[in-house]
Amino acid sequence: MRLGIEATLDYTMEQPADVLLAIEVAELFDQAIIDDMLTINGTGPLRPVPGDDAIGRRTWMHAEGAFHAHYRATVEIERVTGPITGLGSVARRELPAGVVPYLWPSRYCEADRFVAFVHREFPGLEGGAQVQAMADWIHDHLDYCAGTSDANTTAADTFVSRQGVCRDFAHLMASFARAAGIPARLVSAYALNVQPPDFHAVVEVWLDGGWRLIDATRMAEADSIVRIAVGRDATDISFMTIFGSATLNAQAVSVKLIE
Repeated sequence: MRLGIEATLDYTMEQPADVLLAIEVAELFDQAIIDDMLTINGTGPLRPVPGDDAIGRRTWMHAEGAFHAHYRATVEIERVTGPITGLGSVARRELPAGVVPYLWPSRYCEADRFVAFVHREFPGLEGGAQVQAMADWIHDHLDYCAGTSDANTTAADTFVSRQGVCRDFAHLMASFARAAGIPARLVSAYALNVQPPDFHAVVEVWLDGGWRLIDATRMAEADSIVRIAVGRDATDISFMTIFGSATLNAQAVSVKLIE
């Protein structure tokens, strides 16, 4: 599958601010960048740095006043996908070192608060079957509602309110999986058919010795997701972190299938 991606960010920095931008597609074994270009106006020198787990890259800059970023890419996805229900979990003591931190609670994913719920709600299940049951539960019990959460909303808040956006669905999904002893990390992505079009957040779980994509919102299929960055939660995968204050003027994301 070949996708055309475009993202535009238009902000005004009210004070001089350091900015960490993460909107470029990651070059990975199952997604190849055919071409891409990032153009930024209104900043000082750019300094790229590797993303977490050496996936993708972020770009540091110093901005003041008008800030405009435009990114376009053509990406070829070659990913084998299918039901995860038959995939097995991996014993904690056998996990690779780099996977272990994704077992732990984090700022927005309070996995330790869901241990009792997960064991009671999903009895007799393990591995991919358990993960799929968790994703189904989240989809069936949460309403996708824009404007019902903010930058301080955690998985526990979402569990209580039973509503949120993709970020909130992903935080709860990762928390459930970690509570069951299955490593889970958040993924920022571009994805086909997301409505309204925007940056998307999904989850990868570690099953059968590899990371498997799952979207509890059910808006995106695994074979149409293009990863940007990965991390413990939204803190690590934010498309734009501003160390200061800014006003959003306009923002647009477009993902189209190229025949």
